[in-house]
Amino acid sequence: MAAQTKPVLYGYFRSSCSWRVRIAFALKGIEYDQVPVNLIKDGGQQLTDQYKALNPMQQVPAVSIDGITLSQSMAIIQYIDETRPGLRLLPADPKQRAQVRVICDLIVSGIQPLQNLYVIQKIGAEKVQWAQHFINRGFEALEPILKQTAGTYCVGNEISMADICLVPQVYNAERFKVDINHFPTIKRLNQTLIELEAFKVSHPSCQPDTPDDLRT
Repeated sequence: MAAQTKPVLYGYFRSSCSWRVRIAFALKGIEYDQVPVNLIKDGGQQLTDQYKALNPMQQVPAVSIDGITLSQSMAIIQYIDETRPGLRLLPADPKQRAQVRVICDLIVSGIQPLQNLYVIQKIGAEKVQWAQHFINRGFEALEPILKQTAGTYCVGNEISMADICLVPQVYNAERFKVDINHFPTIKRLNQTLIELEAFKVSHPSCQPDTPDDLRT
């Protein structure tokens, strides 16, 4: 049998959606190649015709895997989970699985799109206040949900897609100077997760396209 070609991730070091996919690859133990797509340089490399052919929405990430190209981080992560062995990213229990999806949807639909690069570029001078408002609003909803669902991780004691979504969103919150101390459950979970190897190796501070001044 021919050797399987490694997946290729087209992403940006600080993109939370790209980071989600990097975490999933790391949790699954999947080797992959990265092609950086700089969202700032030259007006945004995601806006080129070449990249548009990969992802018509001209967003990151996109992943070439198994002869197809996928966009949208949650679709990519679920495909990885359904086609690769190892750690399950969705619980077997239907109720827990639903709880994971609630948390994921709250973050990926209710918070992150309102403070992503494309939106805040349109806001202009008020972009920090705008981002803070929508992150705080989302975290005010997320905190009581996590109080009910969390064990060691977001839902019980097994890592799931909910954890994959949480950590990049907390990173964004800290970038926009949101006071995480107002959300003790979110803060505790994030502190636990960022100590795990999969979250460390996927961190924006250590990617191929991380600028030297942001490396740690």
